[in-house]
Amino acid sequence: MSRYRPHNFEIPEETIRVAQAAFPKGNAYMTMRDKFGPLFRDADFAAMFDWRGQEGESPGLLSMVTVMQHIEGLTDRQAADAVRSRIDWKYALGLPLTYSGFHYSILSPFRDRLLEGGQETTLFDQILDSTRFDLVDIDSTEFNTIANSPRAPMQIDSSSRGP
Repeated sequence: MSRYRPHNFEIPEETIRVAQAAFPKGNAYMTMRDKFGPLFRDADFAAMFDWRGQEGESPGLLSMVTVMQHIEGLTDRQAADAVRSRIDWKYALGLPLTYSGFHYSILSPFRDRLLEGGQETTLFDQILDSTRFDLVDIDSTEFNTIANSPRAPMQIDSSSRGP
C-alpha cells in the first residue's frame, strides 16, 4: 500500500442532522462514536505506508470499517456497501452522506498489511485505550452489540474476504 488520503473523522453537520432524524434514540454505532470518538487515527498506521505511488484510503477509516465489518459478520463487499449506504456507518466513520465509498477489494490487502506489519494488535489496543474508562457509561445492550459480539472485531483473517 502506498500513501493515503488523510481522514479527520469530524462528523459533517448534515450527517449528524440526518442520522439523528433517522435514529432519534441513536444506535450502537452512533453511541460508540459519541462516547469514544474516533477509535483510530491515520498516524497510528503511518509506518505501514510508503509515500510513493498512488494515493489510497485512510488507514484509520479502513481500521474502523474492519472492526464494524467483524461486529456484523459482513463480507468485504457487504462492508463496502455499508460504508456507501448506511447512515449510521457514515456517522460513526465521520463521512459526508455523499461519500461514494471504496472498492471492496482494498479491505483484504489492508488486513494483510496489518498482519505483515505486526499492527493487528494496534486495533485491539486502540479500542481498549479509548474505552477503558468510559465503558460504565454505555448501555449494556449497546456494549454487548459492540464489544461482545460472537464475531469479535479482532478476528482479523482472510475468512471475510468478499467474492
